[in-house]
Amino acid sequence: MAYLKDIARLADGLSLVAKEAVNRQLRHNNLQSLIKKTLLSATDLTGLTKGKVRQIDKEIGGNSAVHPDSNKQSVVYFGDEKTSPSSSSTFTSESEVVPQIERDLPPDEVAAAEFHENVVQSPSQTAVGTSIEGDPQKDSSLSSESNAAEAVGPATPELVIKRQRKPRERKVPSTSFSRALGFAGLGAGLAWGTLQESAKRLVFGTPNLLGKQSALSPYLSEKNAERLALALCRMRGAALKLGQMLSIQDESVVPAPILAALDVVRQGADVMPRSQLNQVLGSELGQDWSSKLKSFDYEPMAAASIGQVHRAVTKDGMDVAMKIQYPGVADSIESDIDNVKLLLDYTNLIPEGLYLENAMKVAKEELFRECDYELEAKSQKRFGILLSGAKGFYVPVVIDDLSSKRVLTSELVPGIPIDKVALLDQETRNYVGRKLLELTLMELFVFRFMQTDPNWSNFLYDESERIINLIDFGAARDYPKPFVDDYLRMVFACANNDRGAIIKLSQRLGFLTGEESEIMMETHVQAGFVVGLPFSKLGGYDFRANNITQSISNLGATMLRHRLTPPPEEAYSLHRKLSGAFLACIKLGAVVPCRELLLEVYEKYEFGEYGNEKLASGSGS
Repeated sequence: MAYLKDIARLADGLSLVAKEAVNRQLRHNNLQSLIKKTLLSATDLTGLTKGKVRQIDKEIGGNSAVHPDSNKQSVVYFGDEKTSPSSSSTFTSESEVVPQIERDLPPDEVAAAEFHENVVQSPSQTAVGTSIEGDPQKDSSLSSESNAAEAVGPATPELVIKRQRKPRERKVPSTSFSRALGFAGLGAGLAWGTLQESAKRLVFGTPNLLGKQSALSPYLSEKNAERLALALCRMRGAALKLGQMLSIQDESVVPAPILAALDVVRQGADVMPRSQLNQVLGSELGQDWSSKLKSFDYEPMAAASIGQVHRAVTKDGMDVAMKIQYPGVADSIESDIDNVKLLLDYTNLIPEGLYLENAMKVAKEELFRECDYELEAKSQKRFGILLSGAKGFYVPVVIDDLSSKRVLTSELVPGIPIDKVALLDQETRNYVGRKLLELTLMELFVFRFMQTDPNWSNFLYDESERIINLIDFGAARDYPKPFVDDYLRMVFACANNDRGAIIKLSQRLGFLTGEESEIMMETHVQAGFVVGLPFSKLGGYDFRANNITQSISNLGATMLRHRLTPPPEEAYSLHRKLSGAFLACIKLGAVVPCRELLLEVYEKYEFGEYGNEKLASGSGS
């Protein structure tokens, strides 16, 4: 009976999504257009087609980033009529965009065929690919957090089996109808998968997985998890962004089968075909956009949830990175998030303690900011000014005449992502770890303006100059001074194991109501002590020696069950960045004088509200 209720819940949600989609489209399109779009979108978005396999160059920085291979067929050179985008022989026509149905494979096998297993070295030795907009090819929103287990793994390489997926070339569904249809197709696929799993369990019995949620619900099957991950990669936009946010949770929040499949969404989205890419460039920069460039590489450096990045060379010879937004993504944020929430509600995937409604509200606001490339350009310029006097950091220049609301062009900078710094010598790893933590404290407590995406590929270390090149400012935001004042006090209370101050400040900040149970209160305080541990004593703190992430994960599971109020709105982005800084230091195996860095900020800080309420610094020894 429980199985039938699961299926009914999914069917109800699916009907709501489909009904809204059809009603919207009928108001704007004729029947012929509706049928055509339905057929084209249904075959692709529901997984009946595989799209065109596309190999993506995932290296960034170094010589390969600064000097593109002139022999690559994907590079188009401008200057004569033969190489214009409209006449280039390498241009993909609209007819080529419609993928061919895989007639030799049933629908379930088409989806499965997109995955393949790859034997790689242990994660601690493996580099993460290029990512943009806060989406590590992984990440996501908190890409580095997704690698928490990897960061504290064994130092010696070992062979592991990792599921991977080759990027596909597919048109981005850009209308409200085509996107809603994608969710409808996903809902139908999940319902069918649930029915199959229910029938399988009736015959063979329910698997014994020690009470895990995946054993209790037939919805959480491996096949359904794959359907979910692949649909998000096809949809892109806010849908994929939310998938990346879910992928960095642990099993206390998201069941293991879903996490395993969502690991795919961190490997990058499908990519736009050239026809669609040219349409975006033409509408944003004018039909003569190519006249401003010497060359443009149609093979993306990275493809993420909101857009993809391409190498180019300007007329004056500057190597640049052009971030190009997927069409329709900005306009579909509201509907995408509402539809994802609908599916999550009907499948009971997310526990109540996560306060999904609040998380979705914050996600909408963040995505609206990230889709505004003009706002990101302003944030990038602002960071350039703020860090102009800071040693060891560089912010690339924005190219204004090649930028718009949906295209952002910046100077192409060299460097390797933070995870690859882990392969360098200990002195370098200590230096980079210290600079990352120094930057994080400076952003929050000095600038009160923070780039909140800790994706490792947003920090490119140039070893020859000992400089960290900073990229991707779509997630940058301000924090109000009263909040920062109390947050600095609480960080210091955590570092000093001051239980009373932690509770008082947590209530003032909105983390606690004062009505919590004793177990919730104690768990919250213990979590504060764990976070404050690196700042508790003078001298270098060895991030290799302590498994902070595992301790926080265990405490977090308890807090989810007993929490009475959602965290303050500022905490979502802030904790993502702070966690990312710690995880980067763990990945690097860095030894960092954390307390000294905190004291330097704390002793110079000018408090506003409750200005005379400054905690004693203590010796810290």
